[in-house]
Amino acid sequence: MANKGPAYGMSRDVQSKIEKKYDDELEDRLVEWIVAQCGAAVGRPERGRLGFQVWLKNGIVLSRLVNSLYPDGSKPIKIPDAPPTMVFKQMEQIAQFLKAAEDYGVVKTDMFQTVDLFEAKDMAAVQRTLMALGSLAVTKNDGNYHGDPNWFMKKAQEHKREFTESQLKEGKNIIGLQMGTNKGASQAGMSYGRPRQIIS
Repeated sequence: MANKGPAYGMSRDVQSKIEKKYDDELEDRLVEWIVAQCGAAVGRPERGRLGFQVWLKNGIVLSRLVNSLYPDGSKPIKIPDAPPTMVFKQMEQIAQFLKAAEDYGVVKTDMFQTVDLFEAKDMAAVQRTLMALGSLAVTKNDGNYHGDPNWFMKKAQEHKREFTESQLKEGKNIIGLQMGTNKGASQAGMSYGRPRQIIS
């Protein structure tokens, strides 16, 4: 990790495209939410992609965030008293956050990989995961979300319909429009234009 050199050629192009996906305005919104959700004790990062990455890198802020979405007594992550300094402990803390976020309801396709955050490979993916987590928290509306509800989009919710047995039987008597209709079906009066003229 520490001895990784600079990227060249196609690797540099790919990395620069990934870095362009990072949204500075979204960073501000996510920082505001994390501070509102966890309290001022988590502090604030320096502005920019690198500052955001350093703030989240040891996994403590992320762990506090996901714990704050649960009621007291059912926190999914144990947070150590002193922030971890060893690399593998920090990566383990991030992995615990990812597991807790998945258990909360964030789908795998919205999850970042540990190295995306730890090595700053794809901070836009980290933003996507936090957005998905915020959207779920707003949608659940269980009283554990703190902050402006307009910061995140509510996810679509299931609207289950119940039909009685008589309503289901009634539906079998109707011909759907997709099947067409047989009322007034006739070819009377149809013309296909002039017949082909054969001149010899």
